[in-house]
Amino acid sequence: MTTPSPTTARSWLRERSELGVCVLLLALGVLVLTDALTMDVDITQRGPVGPRTVPVVVGAGLLVVAVLLAVDVLRGGRGESESGEDVDLAEPADRRTVALLTGVFLAFAVLIGPLGFPISGALLFWGSAYALGSRHYDRDPLIAAGLSLVTYFVFDNLLGVPLPGGPLMGVL
Repeated sequence: MTTPSPTTARSWLRERSELGVCVLLLALGVLVLTDALTMDVDITQRGPVGPRTVPVVVGAGLLVVAVLLAVDVLRGGRGESESGEDVDLAEPADRRTVALLTGVFLAFAVLIGPLGFPISGALLFWGSAYALGSRHYDRDPLIAAGLSLVTYFVFDNLLGVPLPGGPLMGVL
């Protein structure tokens, strides 16, 4: 019996690179299931469907998708390259947009505690629109504020998920 050479094994893996996605999905599914099954739910349990339900379903779904994708890849299935996308791979990445979006998300994470969700959410939505190219300075802040308030009310009042109100807590 001959053992495969490292070059042969490397080319076999290169032809089945989608297996890397399978491993990532498998690891993520195990992580989600482990976290969900070790969750302490005595205090937050509110009926037959508790806080474990969605993470368990998502984790199990990730495992099923990982296994099905691995079976497909090992049977010869290949992912198709994007043919409809008009991306010029010779052009460099737009680092400015990525940096602006990163800054907006970090600012949101820092400001949600002291300012609350309505204000920091409006800054998040407006900053994301600006970073992605919108230059409607009169319209974008109004849409961002409206979207933030609607999101706050839906989560806080309709879904029962408390979000920090910040200085607007007494007003809203």
